[in-house]
Amino acid sequence: MRIWLIIAASVIVITGCARFKPQPISPAQTAARFEQRSLADEALRQYTETNLHRAFQTWPPAAWDLETLTLAAFYFNPDLAVTRANYNSVAAGKITAAQRPNPTVSVSPVYNTTTAVPSPWLVTASLDVPIETAGKRGYRRAQAQHLSDAARFGLATAAWDVRARLRRAMLVLWTAQEGETLFRTQLAAQESIVRLLETEQVAGGISPAEVTRERIALEQTRLAALDAESRRAQARVQLAGVIGLPPRALDNVTISFEAFTQPPPELPAADARRRALFNRTDILGALADYAASESALQLEIAKQYPDVHLNPGYEFDQGNDKWGVGLSMELPILNHNRGPIAEADARRQESAAKFNALQARVFGEIEIALAGSDNARQKFAAAAGLVEQSQKQERATMEMFKAGEVSSQSVAAAKLESATAALAQLDARMKAQQAVTALEAALQSPLELPTSLLAPPTSQSHRP
Repeated sequence: MRIWLIIAASVIVITGCARFKPQPISPAQTAARFEQRSLADEALRQYTETNLHRAFQTWPPAAWDLETLTLAAFYFNPDLAVTRANYNSVAAGKITAAQRPNPTVSVSPVYNTTTAVPSPWLVTASLDVPIETAGKRGYRRAQAQHLSDAARFGLATAAWDVRARLRRAMLVLWTAQEGETLFRTQLAAQESIVRLLETEQVAGGISPAEVTRERIALEQTRLAALDAESRRAQARVQLAGVIGLPPRALDNVTISFEAFTQPPPELPAADARRRALFNRTDILGALADYAASESALQLEIAKQYPDVHLNPGYEFDQGNDKWGVGLSMELPILNHNRGPIAEADARRQESAAKFNALQARVFGEIEIALAGSDNARQKFAAAAGLVEQSQKQERATMEMFKAGEVSSQSVAAAKLESATAALAQLDARMKAQQAVTALEAALQSPLELPTSLLAPPTSQSHRP
């Protein structure tokens, strides 16, 4: 009967064990899956529709804007995938923290060669049942929960970083495209001026030096147009990298830049800034880290009180059955866990110092972003006024040309001034949008992070 009980207990223990499932990583396969990534991914469609709370009639959409590309980046971005995996790893620590210590069984058979009656065997079996005291398991679970919260807030912070990087990459691409168009317009006006000046030089009306000066300006504009074209190509590759796609995945993809054509928003109210100072995800993560350090200190203090071990045992003594119950515990004589307590207390002070430093840095970031946004809005307004005046002058010059009051050269010069003013406005608009990006990152507004951000991806292209 005893043998059958031991076999049954062994079977129960073995069947409850986890099994190892190998998941080898093949660099060739992962590279191939990365190359196959596309915005047409059906799992991305489900992810986007879930978080936007609306269905798409056609997929992929006709144009991708900042909102939809942000969700694509949350889905594909490899840095965010690493942070998500780290969160899952830390969250798994809650299972470990909640575990109760297993009992230990020991069996010590002894054979007496000098005695045969009634039995030469002496078998001692004992069970060690540990009982944690002073609420150690509760402190351990609280620490694991706080660390999990900190990792969750860290994931949200990483998502904000991806959002800011995506917005900057889109802004660079939009600026390069708009700049290339404006440079081409400026180039056409300068070519017209050079042709008119060359004609005037042949007639002896101006010196060669004046024509040379305009030719130099023409070539400088041509180089600027080529630089804008190069920046556009590089920005497209950079945008694909931020999203987590191969560059070719953006071929023939229409991107909407409507978010950058709007004037800079008004500065947020003081209470909104104050809320950001308290509710940013990195601030909340630092608070969770501090709470974890407090739970760790409570755990070390609780370890001053020893755990109790119950030791029920059975002894088969040469035909006699003997039962007994023992009790054991560590005697806190030589130390009272002072060293680990001091270390945990020092780590708590370190967490507090880190939180204070982070809050001060966040305050500085918010104030710098606000100042930059205010200055950028003023420049944007000034540049808009300059464009309006240059366009008005261009229209007036065209009317005068039709009336025969000015020459073609004056018309070309007016177009050149309008193109130059438009480039200045584009620069001001770009700086204003850069300020908006910095302000959004500092205030973490208005974006609402998707509820499925913590969920692991389901697409085959994500698997190792």
